[in-house]
Amino acid sequence: MNSFSRQARNAGRVAGFTLIEVLVSIVVLSFGLLGMVALQAASLQANRDARLQSTAVVLARELAEMMRGNKDQALLATNNPYLTGKLSNPLVAPTASYCLSVGSSCNTPKKVAQAELTDWLARVDDALPGASVRICRDTAPFASDGTAQWGCTSSDSSDPILVKIGWSRPSLKSGDTNVWKASDRPSVVLAVTPGSTL
Repeated sequence: MNSFSRQARNAGRVAGFTLIEVLVSIVVLSFGLLGMVALQAASLQANRDARLQSTAVVLARELAEMMRGNKDQALLATNNPYLTGKLSNPLVAPTASYCLSVGSSCNTPKKVAQAELTDWLARVDDALPGASVRICRDTAPFASDGTAQWGCTSSDSSDPILVKIGWSRPSLKSGDTNVWKASDRPSVVLAVTPGSTL
C-alpha cells in the first residue's frame, strides 16, 4: 500500500466530531442551562419574599409610631381604637373613619386613631397579597415550637401590644406547590408597647 492511501484513511478517522458526540454535548449543555434557569427562578421567588417581609416590617413600625404619637388612645385598656380582632382580606377597620382626608378634620384623639388605622389597613391590603392583621395585647405570641400564632392571650393593659401581619406566599421549598396562607400564621410580629408605656 502506498503512503498516500494510508494518510487518506487516517485523515478520515480523525476528521472531526461525529454527530453523536455533538448531540451528547448539546444534551449536557442543556442540563446545565436548565439548572441555571431553576436557580434563577428560586432566586426571584426568595427576593420577592424578602421584599414583602421588609414591607410588612416597615408597615408594622409605621403603625407603632402612629400609636406612640397618639399615646393616650393607644394605652386605653378598653375601647382602644387601635386594637382589632383578626382582620382578613379585604382589610377594613372595625370603625372606619376618613377624617384625615383633605377638607375634613379629626377633632378627637379617638377619631384620629380610627382614621390612622383605616388608612394603614388600606395600605397593608394594597402592599401585601392576601394580608391578615391582628393588633392585640399578648404575652405569648409564639407557640411551643417557635412559630408565631394569631391568638392573643391577654387583656391586661400593662401587657405589650403586638402588631401581627401575615400574607399569602408560595413555599420556598423546591418542588413544593403549597402556598402559605395568611390564615396559617403571622409572618411578622412586632411589639409596640414594652410594659405600660409607649
